[in-house]
Amino acid sequence: MSHYTARKINETLEINGDLSKSAWQSATWSQRFVDMETAAPGLYDTRTAILWNDTHLYVAFIAEEPFVEAHMTERDSIIFLENDLELLIDGGDCYYELEVNARNTIYEVFFIWRDAYQRGGRFDVPLFDVHDPKALTFGGNFDRDGETFWYGTHPRGLRWAFLNYDLPGLETAVQVDGTLNNNGDIDRGWSLEIAIPWQSLGWLANGRSLPPKKGDIWRLFLGRFQKLPVSASRAQSHQAMVLTPHGLYDTHLPERWSEIDFQD
Repeated sequence: MSHYTARKINETLEINGDLSKSAWQSATWSQRFVDMETAAPGLYDTRTAILWNDTHLYVAFIAEEPFVEAHMTERDSIIFLENDLELLIDGGDCYYELEVNARNTIYEVFFIWRDAYQRGGRFDVPLFDVHDPKALTFGGNFDRDGETFWYGTHPRGLRWAFLNYDLPGLETAVQVDGTLNNNGDIDRGWSLEIAIPWQSLGWLANGRSLPPKKGDIWRLFLGRFQKLPVSASRAQSHQAMVLTPHGLYDTHLPERWSEIDFQD
């Protein structure tokens, strides 16, 4: 059973962050996000909805937040160090990560599992040059255990992370319901709207048709990282709130992401 059913629409959406448009009003919105590790309700209400047509995948988030805060403005800053909303798309031997803050600053990475990157293979192309200064190896989230420090905890081991990747045709837009970076009042939160051309997901299709066929299943990570002040003497921590819990504090587990069923 899928975790969410994405409905097909016949219109093209203008991406401006305004989720009052009729397509989103009639979309099926998810349940409240839960803690990624424990499955307890998230501190703030966060929900998502997904729509699609023959040309684009559309994803929207609504994020409750009493003090909307975002300071990073440089593209590909490490956005999750602040508060963000995140979309990751699984492609079997690879996956794509997008993070966005309330200033609509984005961070993108394309990951290829190292065991799938073979000399002369399909990923051995100039776009994915492992000698590029922004090509790194990656093992997983914050793993400091002595036995798994180098390779992470995932059975597949390392991934190549291409930090210089930009998804062609990506559109994102944010609207803040309140005042950004002003804690003198109480905000309601912020919304994010994303459009991705299907033709840009060729590396991730993994044999599936683009656009999807009715009943196709894709795995997506739909989540949020939120800074939490824990005490005056400790640094702030982050709560990870997600549509589908992982049981571990690790985003990079594609097999545990939400199953999205594309229907018309």
